[in-house]
Amino acid sequence: MSITMTEKAAERVKSFLTNRGKGTGLRLGVKTTGCSGMAYVLEFVDAADPADAVFETQGVKIFIDPKSLIYLDGTELDFAKEGLNEGFKFNNPNVKATCGCGESFNV
Repeated sequence: MSITMTEKAAERVKSFLTNRGKGTGLRLGVKTTGCSGMAYVLEFVDAADPADAVFETQGVKIFIDPKSLIYLDGTELDFAKEGLNEGFKFNNPNVKATCGCGESFNV
């Protein structure tokens, strides 16, 4: 099992945590929603849950709940700016299809 993060994504997360003034890392997860079935969830972690899997990459701790881990195994989190848009991108090898709007996926 592995989760990784690009240098650009790590820099962005570190910046967010510094501006926030607290936090130990980033939680990645999935939730049931959208037309394809699942959507990604990102949130800051102030206190880890004992059940979380913890990965450290590029100096950032990534926390994943056990239910989400099977869908996120092998995922690389990236951060990109395209024109006026910027945001995190999930390079997930488990995705079989995405919806037309790009908000949800299935495996």
